[in-house]
Amino acid sequence: MLLALINKLVRHTMAFNDERARYLSMPLTEKRREYQCGDDYKTLASIQPLRQSTNGVKDSMDDSMDSLCDKISVFVGDITTLEVDAIVNAANKHLMPGGGVDGAIYKAAGAQLLQSETQTLGGCPTGSSIIHTVGPVGENQKELESCYKGSLDLMAEHNLKSIAFPCISTGIYGYPNEKVAQVAIGTVSKWLHTSQYAPQVDRVIFCLFLEKDIDIYTKLIPTYFPMNKL
Repeated sequence: MLLALINKLVRHTMAFNDERARYLSMPLTEKRREYQCGDDYKTLASIQPLRQSTNGVKDSMDDSMDSLCDKISVFVGDITTLEVDAIVNAANKHLMPGGGVDGAIYKAAGAQLLQSETQTLGGCPTGSSIIHTVGPVGENQKELESCYKGSLDLMAEHNLKSIAFPCISTGIYGYPNEKVAQVAIGTVSKWLHTSQYAPQVDRVIFCLFLEKDIDIYTKLIPTYFPMNKL
C-alpha cells in the first residue's frame, strides 16, 4: 500500500514537472491562450503604481520613499486575472481547495495544481509560505506577518519580480479586516525598506474585492507610504 502511494505521488510529481516545464518554455502569446480568464487578463503595465495613481501629482518625498511608491499597487478585482510572476493563495493547512480566493485559484490553475504541487507537499504549517500561505484563524500578528514576509522571501529566492496578495485570514478565518491590512501593509513596507532584494522588485500588489477593504487600504496606505504633494 505504501509503495503504491509513493509511486502515485511520483507519477503526479513527474506529470506536474513536465507540464510546468512545457508552460514555462512557451512564448507569452501562447501562454495567454491558456489563461482561464481568456482575454480578460491584466498586465503589470496596466496596473498603476501608488505614485501614478495619485493623478500624476509629483510629491516632495525623499528618493527612497519615491522609489517604494513605484513598487506598490492596489488592484480591485480577480487575483487570477493578474499577469504577474506570483500570486499568493490564502490556503488551508491541508492545501486542499476551499472557497473564496483559494477556490478561485484552484479553478483557474486546473487539476495539476491539486494533483501534484499540493498533494505531494503534505500540507503547510500556519505562517509558512510556499506561495500557498496559511493564515491564522483569528488574530495572531506574528503568524500573519510570517505569511507576508515568507511569501516575499520566496519571491526573492526564485528571482521573481512581481507578486500579488489577497486579504489573508479575513472572512471565515475571522481576522478583522482593518487589523489584517495594518499587518499586510506594515510587513510589506518593512520588507521593502530592509531586504537587499527590494531594489529588484517591480511591484507588490494588494488585491482587494470587498468595498470595506478598499476603504481600509485607501485610508491606511498613505500612513505607511506617505506622499507629501507639492
